[in-house]
Amino acid sequence: MRKPLIAGNWKMYLDRKSGVELAKRLVVETAGVVDRDVLICPGFPLLSDVGNAIEGSRIMLGAQNMYFEKEGAFTGEVSAGMLLSVGCKFVILGHSERRHVFHETNEEINKKVVFAIQSGLKPILCVGELLEERERGNTKGVVEEQLTRDLKGVSERGMKSVVIAYEPVWAIGTGKTATPEDADDVQGFIRNAISDLYGDETARSTLILYGGSVKPENIDGLMGMENIDGVLVGGASLKAESFSRIIKYNLSK
Repeated sequence: MRKPLIAGNWKMYLDRKSGVELAKRLVVETAGVVDRDVLICPGFPLLSDVGNAIEGSRIMLGAQNMYFEKEGAFTGEVSAGMLLSVGCKFVILGHSERRHVFHETNEEINKKVVFAIQSGLKPILCVGELLEERERGNTKGVVEEQLTRDLKGVSERGMKSVVIAYEPVWAIGTGKTATPEDADDVQGFIRNAISDLYGDETARSTLILYGGSVKPENIDGLMGMENIDGVLVGGASLKAESFSRIIKYNLSK
């Protein structure tokens, strides 16, 4: 049985004061939620303070990116060890904004995924297609290539630490959302692709999240789908009221 994961990606929003306030509010709002996991991923400067604010609660801490070397002269980068030292359990890798704004390649993302696993962090690997790729009917081809290349060298054992997030690029921050049925179709394809790479048992146990304009109005429909094991939430995770509603979706499957 896969335990749902509701993750909030704060992106480059909030400062120390507002981030800590939001974290404390979420601790109170989610105190009685025990049948699903909750994760928040603040910006790097907020990690330590937000980590302190959620200490002792069921909310977990994650980061939005990391570099694939242990240490060194890499100005502006953040290591897995640094993230672990402030209490991070997860790290988001391969997000569409990293791929398309900062031009990270599959090879770079692969190095990060491998090093995160080796370091003891659980990577949330994001995959998804551009609008033009979707319109050409190439969604599954793009997703399959990203999965194959980004997971290169990851063992079956290592895959137990990996979470996949399907984020159609055209739906991120646009207000457009894939229908629950469309999202479930692609996520079912992802599960089959994982089965081809690692076997049925690993595919059945792998969490596959949906991301892309997730909000209180569509969370119940999304979480009613067979292959949607949780969500990676952007803008709606920045307000306690909307993120709490998403966390407390009506589990109907």
